[in-house]
Amino acid sequence: MIALGGVIGAGLFVGSGAGIASAGPSVVLAYALSGALVMLVMRMLGEMSAAHPASGSFSVHAERAIGPWAGFTAGWMFWMLLCVGVAAEAIGAASIMTGWFPGSPDWLWVALFMVLFCATNLSAVGNFGEFEFWFSALKVAAIGAFLVLAVLAIAGVLPGSDAPGARHLTGEGGFFPHGADGLVTGLLASVFAYGGLETVTIAAAESEQPARGVAKAVRTAMWRIAVFYVGSMAVIVTLVSWRDPEVSTKGPYVAVLDNLGIPAAGQVMNVVILAALLSAMNANIYGSSRMAYSLVARGQGPRFLRRLSRGGVPRPAVVASSAFGFLAVLLSYWWPDTVFSWLLNMVGAAVLVVWGFIAAAQLRTRRHLEREAPERLLVRMWGFPWLTWVALAAMVAVLLLMLREPDTRTQLYFTGGLAVVLSAVGMARYGRGRGTARGDDSGVRGEGEAVPAQATPARGGREGTRARND
Repeated sequence: MIALGGVIGAGLFVGSGAGIASAGPSVVLAYALSGALVMLVMRMLGEMSAAHPASGSFSVHAERAIGPWAGFTAGWMFWMLLCVGVAAEAIGAASIMTGWFPGSPDWLWVALFMVLFCATNLSAVGNFGEFEFWFSALKVAAIGAFLVLAVLAIAGVLPGSDAPGARHLTGEGGFFPHGADGLVTGLLASVFAYGGLETVTIAAAESEQPARGVAKAVRTAMWRIAVFYVGSMAVIVTLVSWRDPEVSTKGPYVAVLDNLGIPAAGQVMNVVILAALLSAMNANIYGSSRMAYSLVARGQGPRFLRRLSRGGVPRPAVVASSAFGFLAVLLSYWWPDTVFSWLLNMVGAAVLVVWGFIAAAQLRTRRHLEREAPERLLVRMWGFPWLTWVALAAMVAVLLLMLREPDTRTQLYFTGGLAVVLSAVGMARYGRGRGTARGDDSGVRGEGEAVPAQATPARGGREGTRARND
């Protein structure tokens, strides 16, 4: 559920409208292509995480395979990405609440949500699992119901609707109404909509059987995501015109439900979107705090973040991650067109940088595992090493395509600058040599550091039970 919920967010419910408006019906192909890339990335990450579960996930794998500078760069870039994401999701959730409660200030809702989820993540890991399970269940149920209604409408058996046939797919400019340029724009929008899956490998490290949990999540989440994302895009462009202005203004899901005459469609989807935003906040605070703790436990960050609660929760890391997110919210009010815009641009292409580190680390890790510990290969990358190289080539292609558009070009430059700075700092402080593993978890037993709750699932109490159940 965490794997599914992590990737089903406001980007799908609302942001996909821009991709549909740009690519037309070919957005289905765009989501299928980017989905195939994400499946390859998750298979690579799943292979490494099942072999070496760690709350630092790909940061730990990059350090083990490439060197400390790589783990430092990937980890802190991902931490910043999640923290800025917390701010963006909080602002979006507050805008929905002010629509329901006119006259209430945005900052009040932002503060309320930040305090709620900071407190949730401070208390026990089980609380994160509990909240995320129900948020994910709501989102999955909403998309499932939407797909059922849409298929019935396409078949012409839904009361009050006629089968649309292929008129929206081929009759309004064809399947590629804006040609290759439209497909490229839709592809770029869809790639970043899939961001968020990486959190599942972080969460799995705090379960009772992390290796088994990662393996199962990776194997089952992929085809479900393909159904939810590609399937949703297919039924949307079949049922409504890609030229319909409501697809961009209200969101494609609301546009379809309105077209089908579903009462109160807008408000129903607002509830689902609010759940998606709050779920993303919850997951981002959790993921960023665990990534920060992992980095600090490996000596790659401020030492005061190393403290753990008796239940194994890295509370200083939770507070620091939440504080950075809240600061980003304040920046959005004080300097929306300068400082906050810079922050957004710096993390705009960060997920591609992280994916690149995952692929590079998997190339080296797989050879080591085959030679030294083949029994740890519970999940295997398909077509190794060829599909890993195909995925790397696809990432480079996406980066090159980003140079075509002014907005994405700016993001690429800012993200590239951040990656260069972090890499330079990492090389200067920790060297360029290849890293070696210091324990299976990022909690660094060798340094005498206390290990997070994932290493002691038998500790008992709610923090162990809920995480195992979820």
